Amino acid sequence: MKEFKLEDNPKITTGFVTPDNYFEDFSAKFMQNLPLNEAPEVKVIPLYKRRSTIISLIAAVFVIALMLPIFNQSPAVTTSAEIDQASLENYLSYQTNMSQYDLINSLETEDLENLNETTTTALEQETIEDLLVDNGNLEHYIME
Repeated sequence: MKEFKLEDNPKITTGFVTPDNYFEDFSAKFMQNLPLNEAPEVKVIPLYKRRSTIISLIAAVFVIALMLPIFNQSPAVTTSAEIDQASLENYLSYQTNMSQYDLINSLETEDLENLNETTTTALEQETIEDLLVDNGNLEHYIME
């Protein structure tokens, strides 16, 4: 490969030439092209001539004001005064700080009477024996 030296190769001219005295006369020519301190006249449209615009704006504000109560209404929440039994049992079963004795103490006499009336299931002797034989936690039942 031949050696390449930048100084030896012929230079290409750019083709752009600045006119004579361009930079000396630039500020004077620029100041001549600027307009004097006169601002252009601005067209002013008075509002009283645009009554249709004002009427439409008032109508839009009126419609929005009427629609606000409709948008702010929350959907009707159907809450029942009574708690369903499954959610109550789940709540009580996951409360670790509440024991069976706390539950018994919180029951009123009416609740106890209702429990006695609703739980009238008679177990046969054989069913009880089968449950005790199959279940290994007899100490748990005895302690309770």
